[in-house]
Amino acid sequence: MRITVIYCGDNGAEYFNSASKEYEKRISAFSEIDVVKIRPEPLDENKNLSQNVIDKALETEADKILSVIPKGAYKIALCVEGKKISSEDLSALVDDKREMGFSSFAFIIGSSYGLSSRLKKLCDYKLSMSAMTFPHQLARVMLLEQIYRAFTISAGKRYHK
Repeated sequence: MRITVIYCGDNGAEYFNSASKEYEKRISAFSEIDVVKIRPEPLDENKNLSQNVIDKALETEADKILSVIPKGAYKIALCVEGKKISSEDLSALVDDKREMGFSSFAFIIGSSYGLSSRLKKLCDYKLSMSAMTFPHQLARVMLLEQIYRAFTISAGKRYHK
């Protein structure tokens, strides 16, 4: 099995990177894991940006993201309008899709403006971590932790309690 986490943004503070690396190491006991950083399109945050400018940037980011998704991967977009599920449900989702023949999963975290509607439509599943907003660096750590938790649930390990 292969897990790819794609995020659009900067790495953030070293403590985010350390936490990410720790969960990547833990996940590697269950699956191959790749974490891929995509550079977000530069937008001048000090200007009043039109939706057209933002949409164009999101489309460019979508092309970059699509170019690194492994062929045949089950694509999961993290977005606010996605489904809110439990850790056990995430574990079941991965197990169910694996039983259906998927051996690769791509989890996608967008930039500060999210993901393009085109990219979300191309994904197989839309997942929301919360109705709250989190910095992308923290969302990456939280996602990696939940992926690890899903594997421990599936394996019957005590970590998830």
